[in-house]
Parts: sequence; structure tokens; C-alpha cells
Amino acid sequence: MSDPAAAAIPQDLQALLAQVTVLVVTYNSSHCLAALAEGLCALPHVIVVDNASQDDTCAAVQTHLPAATLLRLPANRGYGVANNEGLAWVRTPYALLLNPDCLITPAEVAALVAAAHTWDRVTLLVPQLVDGAGRKQINYSWPRHAWQPRGGAADGPLNVGYACAAVMLINLARLQATLADGAGFDPRFFLYYEDEDLCLRVFQRHGQILVLPQVEVVHFSRGSVRGARPWRAEYWRGFHHAQSKIRFVYKHFGAAAGRQARHRLMGSACLNVLARALLLSPKHLARAWGRLRGVWQLGTAAT
Repeated sequence: MSDPAAAAIPQDLQALLAQVTVLVVTYNSSHCLAALAEGLCALPHVIVVDNASQDDTCAAVQTHLPAATLLRLPANRGYGVANNEGLAWVRTPYALLLNPDCLITPAEVAALVAAAHTWDRVTLLVPQLVDGAGRKQINYSWPRHAWQPRGGAADGPLNVGYACAAVMLINLARLQATLADGAGFDPRFFLYYEDEDLCLRVFQRHGQILVLPQVEVVHFSRGSVRGARPWRAEYWRGFHHAQSKIRFVYKHFGAAAGRQARHRLMGSACLNVLARALLLSPKHLARAWGRLRGVWQLGTAAT
């Protein structure tokens, strides 16, 4: 029996959707699955990689996306590693990385694939992200170490040096041809900076990263993880962000710059913990404490 949702999609869109595999990495993300599935249930190729969720995420995937391939990792190995695991299963020319806290339609997926046909030398392609109220998020820029984002959002297709991987279409053949050091995320980045690292590697090898602002996708930033202890989630956000930032500097700018970045971050983290404690802000204190612990624990072994 044919899927009625798929049958409702025009044939020209179906042809485009057949060329892409949507790849979703989950961790305690069951609350996102019903809304996410509304846009994905008619798509022919969906892979969900679960990072050892402690809630009922896997059951929710089977309920709301029964045709999806579900890969269950035995432990939480981080966002980049989970995406690499999923990419190894992709057999289509394109892969669409999609955070579970994003809402996308088949037409928007097809528009990204069609754009990849138009600009066939593009390696990575992203839409314009907007929040739940439709306000534009600046999910792209020039390489951020070289040029701070400024001005408004793009009003037409734009080549950039960095793009957020919350929604990112990958031309897999172009990525493989562009990156001699491996066509995937660096597993040393557990969470945060893995997309910045990937984009910088593509940019440095003259690969193209394209923003398509006419395609807008809703992104509920930081909405993909929910647990019984939200302060703990904030702690780990601060912890991994600090460690990934230092690792990024070490990798791309050398040990001396990495040590300098660690010392600066250690000083600012100490002041931040003190300020958050005085302001009696438990959520922000948890994140600040995680950042301090992340810097301290990493030490100088960041390479």
C-alpha cells in the first residue's frame, strides 16, 4: 500500500526528495519527534541516530517515523560522531543534517536539493533559519575568527565561510572531493564547533558554502534536549562549549594560540561563576560552572 502522505507530494518534488537522506541526531529528544515527523513522514530516506537517550526517544521515533532507519548508539558519543555514523549509511547523492528542534517541510527539503542542482559546485548549502516567531537567525557568516558578523540577513544566495549545521545539505561527492583529511566531522569535538571546524576545512580548500535565504526553516534553538534536571543540561552545555572552543583554536591556530585562549577563557569563566552566584541565577550559574570545569579539566591536552 502506498503512503498517502507521499502520494500527495507532486512528482517533481518526489524526484528531488528521492535524492536526499535526512539525518537526525537525537539525545533525550522525544518531545520534538511528533512535530518533526510531520515534515519527514513522507520522505523516502530518513535516518535517526540516537545518542543513548535516557528518555523514550527511540520509542517516539518508532511511533512517529516508523519507516525511518533507527541507529542506536550504545553511549552518547557526541553530535559529530553520531552524524558520522549516520553518514556512513547514506546511499543518496545528498544528505540533509537536521536538528530535531527544527521544523521543515518536504517542499523546503526539495528546494534545497534543487538549489544544489543549480549550483552544482556547492559543497554545503543551508537555508535561512528563523525562530518560532519568524524572526531571522544569523546562522552564517564569514569565518568568525577573521570577520565578525555585522549587518542584516542575506537577501539572495550568498557564499559564506561558516554556516550552522542545524539544517545543512551536503553534496556528498563534493565533500569527499574537497576534504582530503576525511569527509566528515572531527570526532574530537563532542558538541559545539564541529560545524565551524567542518566549514573552515571546506573553506580553506576552496569548497563553496551557500546560504539560500528564500528557504526559511524554523529552528527552536536549544530546544532538542530536555531532561529531568535542566541545570545539569546547562552544566554540560558550558562544559562542552569551553572544551570545543579551545580545541578549535589549538587545531587551526597552533599550541601557543590555544594556550592563550585557554588562559583567557579560564579568567573569564572564573569571573562569570562569581557574577552568576551573586546574581542568584541557577541556570546561568550551572552553565558558568560547567564552562570553568571544562577549561580546567581539558588542561593543555587539547590537540
